[in-house]
This record gives sequence, C-alpha cells and structure tokens, in this order.
Amino acid sequence: MFARRFISFAALLPGSVAAIARESEARFRALAEAIPEIVWTAIPGVGLDYCNQRLCDLIGRPLERLLGWHWKDTIHPDDLPVALMNWEKGHETSAPIEAEYRYRTAQGDFRWHLVRATPVRDSSGKTVKWFGCSVDIDDQMRHQQVLEDEVKQHTAALFEANLRLETEMRERALAQQELNLQNERMVRELTLRSTRATGLAKMAELLQSCSDLKDIFAVVAGMAPKIFPELRGVVLVLNSSRDLLEIAASWSECQPPATTFSPGDCWALRTGHVHMVATGDSTAECRHVVSGQGAYACLPLMSQGGPIGVVHFQIIAPGALSEAVMLMANMFAEQVGLSVANLRLREALRDQSIRDALTGLFNRRYLEGTLEREIRRAVRSEQILGVLILDLDHFKKFNDTYGHDAGDTVLRETAAFLTKSVRAEDIVCRFGGEEFVIILPLADIKATQARAERIRSKIRELAILHQGKAVGMVTVSVGVAELPEHGTTPKTLLEAADAALYRAKREGRDRVVAADTPVSAGEPMLAVAQKS
Repeated sequence: MFARRFISFAALLPGSVAAIARESEARFRALAEAIPEIVWTAIPGVGLDYCNQRLCDLIGRPLERLLGWHWKDTIHPDDLPVALMNWEKGHETSAPIEAEYRYRTAQGDFRWHLVRATPVRDSSGKTVKWFGCSVDIDDQMRHQQVLEDEVKQHTAALFEANLRLETEMRERALAQQELNLQNERMVRELTLRSTRATGLAKMAELLQSCSDLKDIFAVVAGMAPKIFPELRGVVLVLNSSRDLLEIAASWSECQPPATTFSPGDCWALRTGHVHMVATGDSTAECRHVVSGQGAYACLPLMSQGGPIGVVHFQIIAPGALSEAVMLMANMFAEQVGLSVANLRLREALRDQSIRDALTGLFNRRYLEGTLEREIRRAVRSEQILGVLILDLDHFKKFNDTYGHDAGDTVLRETAAFLTKSVRAEDIVCRFGGEEFVIILPLADIKATQARAERIRSKIRELAILHQGKAVGMVTVSVGVAELPEHGTTPKTLLEAADAALYRAKREGRDRVVAADTPVSAGEPMLAVAQKS
C-alpha cells in the first residue's frame, strides 16, 4: 500500500520531479540495505512503511508482512511499559527517542538493541513520519552484564573481606583490650605483691629486734594494715596454762565478740591447718568471729612445741580471699609464729641463766650483777639500800627426816612466800642451798630490819605440806646490812649481812640481827655449814 501511495504521489508530480523522487528513494533504500543497522520508517497512526532487510532477518518475516506492522508485538514484556511511555512522550512532544529495548528474534529469544527514532515534520511542524534505526548491542549488554556480575561478585567478595577484616580487627581490638586489662591487673598484682613482700621483709627485720612480746605485737598491729590493706585482723595467743586464747593485737577495727576464748573456739587450732570460711558459709564458723561479717581465714601460729596462737584475717569489702593474699597471709603467720617462739625461747634461756630452776627466784649470778648495778645507782644518787640474808634453820633435819623432796618443797614454798612479801622494786634471789638474799632499794637499816622481822614471823605461820603431811614449823635467821653504813661494794655489804646472820645463828636462830660494824675487806665469807 505504501508503494501504491508512493507511486500515486510520484505520478502526480511532473516527470522530472518524479524521476528525482524515485532516484532518491532508490538511493535511500540502497544506503539502508548497505549499513549493518536496522533502518525503518513509520507513519503516525499507520505503522511501519519501510524497513531494511536487517529487521526482516531479525524478526523472521518478509517485508510484505512487516508493512503496517506495530513494533509492540516484538518488544520484551519487561521493556514494553518503558517503550510505550517513550513513544507516547515522543508523539506528544515530537522529540527524538533514544532507548534500549530487547527485541524478539526469529529464534524466539531476545536481543538488546539501541533504538533511535527521529520525527519528520511538515512545514506546519506536524510529525508526518518517524525515521529510526536500531543497533544490536546484545553482545555489549551481555558483556556489560558479565562485567556487572563480576563487579558484583568482586564487590561482594570485597565486602565480605572487609567484613572479615573488620571482624578480625574488632576481635584483635577486643583481644588487645583484654590483654591490656590483664597487663594492668598483672601490674597491679605484682605491685601489690611487691609491696606486701617489702612489708613482710620490713616486719621480719623489726621482729628480730623485739625484746619482748609487747614489742612483737605492737609491730604486728602496725605492719599488718600496710601489708594487707583489704583485711582487718587480730592475733590470739594461748596463755601460759594453754587453756585460753587472749587477744594480743588487733588492727583495722577488728572486733571479736569477747577478749578471751577457748582454744576449741577456733577451727584452725582444732585441725592444725588454715581454716577459711566464705561469705555466708555457716558450715564451720569459729566462735571467736561475729557471724555474717564476710569471708575470713584463721591461720595457726606454730612452734616446735605445737600451736601457740592464731592469726585471724577478715576481708573488709565484699569478696573472697584470693590465693595470692592467702600465700602472703601464710608467710605473715609463719613470721609471727617464729618470732613469738624465738622470743619465748630466748626468755626461757635467759630465765635459765638468771633464775634458779627449783624456786624460780633469781640466782646468784643475777644477784651479783644486779647488786652491783643497784649499789652504783644508790651511790651516784646518794641514796640508801638495804640487804637481807635469810637462812632456813635446821634445814638439814628436814632433808634427813622427810627426804630431799620435802626439802625441795620447803624451799619452793619459802621462795613463793618471799616473792609475795616484798615490794615490786625489791629483788629476791636464792643465794645458795637454803640461803636467800633480798635487795631493798631506798630502805634504811630500820625499815630493812622491820621488813626482816615481818618475814621471820610470817614464815613461822606457814603450813607446808608434803605428800599430804605437814613437815613442821619453818623458821629463819636473818642478817641485815645497809648501804653506805656497812659498805659500798657488793662484797662488803654481803659480808656485813652474812656476819649478822652468823650472829643470829649463834644466838639461837629464828631471829633478826643487824650488822653494827663494817666487815674488813679481807675477812672471808662464813661457811654455810657453820650456820646450819
């Protein structure tokens, strides 16, 4: 029909014009067939009025069947809405169209084409025809799709790698943070451990210099809060009879429910091992602890002779006692126990060296050093000093009649009586055998003689029993001397008192005699055998 219209139009033209039109049409068609793209023309409202062989080959239809054909039938359904919208917009605005669509091929598949359509207008501006071409870009689109897929894959892989990297970096950051926290905790623990070790070493140094138990427990109470700032505590020590625990030291406001306890009140002393109790655990609580005050531990103080006490540690803030704290607490308890045991051993050795084993009084060795010191003090301050020498009368008869055990009982009871009969500043010594010496600082001859009379009269009243039987009345003879009246040296004073004692023995015993004249330096001490 297009050909008929074209021919009729050409027929209306003058011969030369028609020939030119046919020649132009022939050139257009020759050019359209020569180019590799699809070329077509369409009349608005009519449809396709020309296409080259490329479109016929693509669609699989001859030219006759494509004339008047509408392109909507071959557009991919997914692209059709966009194509209709572009076509409508082009009709309304008469603007060129350029878009990418998928055309159905003769084989039934679809191929991408780049479609361009340009309107041809008449003199009035009305669109009378559309001229278009289509370029097959399916290979490029597929290649682009492959590239996009590869880009997507690479992007996904990169995203996954970034995600793994971020996860790894986050894990490393968390691990580093945890490592830093561990290092900080380790540094704090090492610093605290070093501080504790330094404190223990300082305490050990101080304990070695302590001269009595009071000094030891003062050092313990002062050093414990520095070594264990998170703990309060108390040291309980067995008394001399080992039947009571007494508070010897406490720190950080540790307040036991009482001041003395039975050894059985502490599980550490019962078992001989460290006893730990967690917060809220009432399984085996020590009775020397107020219940419900938090976790605590009791560590026995040990010596070679057995337990001597217990160290009680109690945590201040809520929590538990760590192994590191307990390790240091054990070292602390060992140091305290060793110090107490060593001091008691030193005291025992000192007592053995200066005290009489039978009576517990100071011995002659102690008397010699003490009397010399007291005399120097009295002479330097121009003061007086009294000396008594006492001798048990007929002591040999006690041994012969009742046996040496009875004689030892008499000596012990006499020593105990003498200890109770003197002032705190007076010094009682066993001089040898049944002879005793009493040093009375600041006592003149009259006061010394009066004290001797009271002792003599009270000894007569002693009821000494041996194996349930009375050993008879005990009497003493006493010699009295005074510094400086009877001498200013230990030798002269003792010789003066000894001479007075000899006169008391000679005059009938059971009496007190005061020295009245100084004894010459060369006169020998009187034999004990002559006096008994």
